[in-house]
Amino acid sequence: MDGPRELQALGQSLWLDTITRDLLDNGTLARYVSDLAVTGLTSNPTIFDLAITRGKAYDAELGALSAQGLTGERLLFELAIQDLTRAADIFAPVHHRTAGMDGWVSLEVSPTLAYDFERTVAEARSLFEQAGRPNLFIKIPGTGPGLAAIEEAIFSGVPVNVTLLFSPAQYQAAAEAYMRGLERRVAAGLDPGVRSVASVFVSRWDKATSDRVPEQLRNRLGIAVATEAYVAYRDLTESDRWQRLTGLGARPQRLLFASTGTKDPAASDVLYIEALAAPNTINTMPEETLLALAHHGAPRGVLPRDGGDSDEVLAEFVRAGVDMDALAARLQDEGAQAFVASWQHLLESLALRQKAMGR
Repeated sequence: MDGPRELQALGQSLWLDTITRDLLDNGTLARYVSDLAVTGLTSNPTIFDLAITRGKAYDAELGALSAQGLTGERLLFELAIQDLTRAADIFAPVHHRTAGMDGWVSLEVSPTLAYDFERTVAEARSLFEQAGRPNLFIKIPGTGPGLAAIEEAIFSGVPVNVTLLFSPAQYQAAAEAYMRGLERRVAAGLDPGVRSVASVFVSRWDKATSDRVPEQLRNRLGIAVATEAYVAYRDLTESDRWQRLTGLGARPQRLLFASTGTKDPAASDVLYIEALAAPNTINTMPEETLLALAHHGAPRGVLPRDGGDSDEVLAEFVRAGVDMDALAARLQDEGAQAFVASWQHLLESLALRQKAMGR
């Protein structure tokens, strides 16, 4: 059995953390679905920045949309929605076969809205309606204002991928927002079966601490934090509060491990894939990591329900001078800023491309 199928057999979903028009046009994404057990896809502003600004795959459509007068974010979202609706259609059989648990793609609201509650909610509703696909998540960051937007979007019936979560506490806050949205739907007589995932970023912990801790601690923090988030996830789904929602027709907000491409060239290229196998979770990975898993990767068992030695590992980092809460807040803020930078670069690149086309 190969790595992707082994993870699937353990109950973990494999999603691809990239999208390009070439992947859609040349059949590669469809092949990953059939051959490498890929059952979903995520995207973010950095991914679209690389996809649209490198090469000429989007030039024809860019010209056609420019001729219709589209510019700026309207143009960008149209290009992104075209790609993601095509991907959603590829995953539609998976979505149907798993009764809505799997087969999702994700589209992010403008990262410039990360701290704007009202505009985030309005854009989430608009993008979901514009795409017109039941298996499209709208990505909303788990910042303070984002949490309120997540609750409101769920209440409105918009499926949400909560992004930019770094710590168990941030995950728990996102889960609380999701449950409040569902409880409001129940109180209003609405169906609570609105889906969501909570994306906990992993590798950035290790990148942020690699030059601050002893050699023996390198590349261990992300896995320990992710393990603690998994314990919190299991605690929540087994709670009386969640069981009441389940009895009314709700479905768990699945835990998703994101940023699982290895940043340290000295470490295994499947480090975070092999270590984070767990039933009823998702691991979304870059294309090169997926291919590495298929070539030489294999899970090392499943995450321990009790967290194993993660508490001891985290304590070692604290003794080494790492302030976990402060670093989690910093990573979330830096992640939001990085997405804004990618978004702005993409908008500038599109404007320059339009100008070169005489639009």
